Amino acid sequence: MMFLAFLTLVSLLVAIVMTFVILRATQGRVLRGAFAHTVPLPPLTRGARLAAAGIVATVVALLWASAAGLELGMPTFAAGAITTALALILDRRSPRQIVEGVSWGVIPLVAGLFVLVAGVGHTGLLNELGDALRRLTLHSGHVATLAAGAGVAIACNVMNNLPVALIAGSIGAAGHASTQLKDAMLVGVDLGPNLSVTGSLATILWLIALRREKVHLDGRTFLKLGLLVMPPALLLSLLAVVLQGLL
Repeated sequence: MMFLAFLTLVSLLVAIVMTFVILRATQGRVLRGAFAHTVPLPPLTRGARLAAAGIVATVVALLWASAAGLELGMPTFAAGAITTALALILDRRSPRQIVEGVSWGVIPLVAGLFVLVAGVGHTGLLNELGDALRRLTLHSGHVATLAAGAGVAIACNVMNNLPVALIAGSIGAAGHASTQLKDAMLVGVDLGPNLSVTGSLATILWLIALRREKVHLDGRTFLKLGLLVMPPALLLSLLAVVLQGLL
């Protein structure tokens, strides 16, 4: 509960609000354009309703597996496979559309990210970084908290936040980092990817979906907006972490 309360403080009251304010100020003119007032929506099929229920079931399964200390891969795969199979059966559709709609190029990307994490772990670099982080905390205090959060945020845009999150977790455990330091790294993992298209796997998947709908968003445009949105939200969120440590 303390973890959830912390996330609510940082994400809702600081990061989300700050992001909204900046987007409203910079994109207000675009949002004032003409839009259709009524858009015809096709009714959901039984398969679509089942897919929505499957997403909820997957979330429940992941929370249960995480609480039980189990690996998350198999519950996720099982929930997705069962939901997909039932949806296809109910709608009497061929699995060909599913196969053709999968972004297969993302799979080797994700696999490569995990290989990267495993490779870094075998070098012993994580233990050294953990020790360095602990020494920095002892001498610098709150400066170390800000530096750790900012460093993780930058690393997310260089390596993607998926491997960075795994590496940051290992560094925190190896260095016996304080709760405040771990919170700062968590903030960096969450907000850092808002800077560029390479920061998050979710961003890459959304861009693929947009391009399928003939909506093109290049990396330069994303970066220009990210430079306005991410740094202020990150800084204020990290300051909230430091403030919470003082209370």
